[in-house]
Amino acid sequence: MAIMDARESVGTVETVAATGDVDPSLALRRRRRDAVDGAASGAGSEPGAPGAEGVAEDSREGGSAAKSASYDDRDRASGVDSPAESANSASNEKAGKGEGGGRDAVAQFAYRPSAPAHRTVKESPLSSDNIFKQSHAGLFNLCIVVLVAVNSRLIIENLMKYGWLIKTGFWFSSRSLRDWPLLMCCLTLPIFPLSAFTVEKLAQHKYLPQLVIVCLHIIITTASLLYPVLVILRCDSAVLSGVTLMLFACIVWLKLVSYAHTNYDMRSLAKSAEKGDIIPNSLNLEYSYNVSFKTLIYFMVAPTLCYQLSYPRTPCVRKAWVARQLVKLVIFTGVMGFIIEQYINPIVQNSQHPLKGNLLYAIERVLKLSVPNLYVWLCMFYCFFHLWLNILAELLRFGDREFYKDWWNAKTVEEYWRLWNMPVHKWMVRHIYFPCLRNGIPKIVAVVIAFLVSAIFHELCIAVPCHIFKLWAFIGIMFQVPLVLITNYLQNKFNNSMVGNMVFWFIFCILGQPTCLLLYYHDLMNRKGKID
Repeated sequence: MAIMDARESVGTVETVAATGDVDPSLALRRRRRDAVDGAASGAGSEPGAPGAEGVAEDSREGGSAAKSASYDDRDRASGVDSPAESANSASNEKAGKGEGGGRDAVAQFAYRPSAPAHRTVKESPLSSDNIFKQSHAGLFNLCIVVLVAVNSRLIIENLMKYGWLIKTGFWFSSRSLRDWPLLMCCLTLPIFPLSAFTVEKLAQHKYLPQLVIVCLHIIITTASLLYPVLVILRCDSAVLSGVTLMLFACIVWLKLVSYAHTNYDMRSLAKSAEKGDIIPNSLNLEYSYNVSFKTLIYFMVAPTLCYQLSYPRTPCVRKAWVARQLVKLVIFTGVMGFIIEQYINPIVQNSQHPLKGNLLYAIERVLKLSVPNLYVWLCMFYCFFHLWLNILAELLRFGDREFYKDWWNAKTVEEYWRLWNMPVHKWMVRHIYFPCLRNGIPKIVAVVIAFLVSAIFHELCIAVPCHIFKLWAFIGIMFQVPLVLITNYLQNKFNNSMVGNMVFWFIFCILGQPTCLLLYYHDLMNRKGKID
């Protein structure tokens, strides 16, 4: 390794290779002579110029270098070779016969014991001033290897101690026939986008007044959410099936709101244009009001919640890439199922209600549950936000693939919610936050309203399938509002990104999610016990 770094530490190697001279002293004199000539030709240059810096550095070497340079100049002018050139002419001819010979000659003189090994001031790679300028890919690979090794040992130990805990009916079961009403409800959800399209088509031809259009859209969007809720509550279906249906219903509701709100805004802009009002075009906005069934169909299946007339598109579909992502999706889905059945279920079943049992025992269960829950959460994020949404975007040639940002580096809770789920964040900003500001609502109130909407939908997606209305998810989301203020205060006080980031990881992964999971599990078991 020292030999490989020698080219960097020895300053005469490049000069020798460039001039073809083997004598290092001659090459050094030539370099200094060129610096002096450059300084003489650019005497009026700025102090920070490279020529001036070279002259300043060479002037500190003493007068001997200048004498050698002038001696070489006189010899060059008279056409007489210097003694050093005459002595090394034979070796130069041999070195010039081939590139390999020149490299050997350079190595012969560059790596001599008299060559300086330390020439500049350098910091250690892990020093505080240099640590973020280095690549730590090797250490990251080491962490992955250690993580795989440690978890492999834990998996083997768990299998030896408890055996195979995954039930045969984990993926498919005859009891899933009870979920047919939920499946039929999911298949009939496209009725609501079709109804919204009909309303907009009538509005385009000016068959309906504006107030009627708004009322019809409110009825359609409300029905698209209440219909699945009623179906789930009337059927004793599996929790996973109910959660899936509620997620689809919420997505349809968000898309319909964006569809109605965007068309309403385009109608307003079209009326302003007809009146001759000046509309700014600096943001490349699309002001044409056009209702197209094809555009609506693409929007309803596209991985976005914000409606617009056109989207950036990719030129083609990469079939091999889609196949690789599908394989990854199957693998990581299986990993999630294994962790849930082999680790999370036994821990939850052997726990007590966090608010009714021993406090220390509840803390121990929460901490023990936090690690497998974290793995499942990260796998869920990777499967849905990265794999599934990218697969869907590739099949539809949807160009904007920014479904998430680097939320793992979030310094505050507010920053996490801006980076975690970009489709929902863009929808909130577009249809809730800025409309509130345009109507004179203060910023903090607009933030609270956005969190309120998010809390309602989190509660619907969990409480309705579980048939439990304890508002745990609602309280958990609304608790983010004071956490936003606390983490912003910590960030401003300590001015350190690590403090807020550690608070974020602790609140979400170590404390929040395991506690919420235990609360809903025991409430669900108590409900089933009362029913039985």
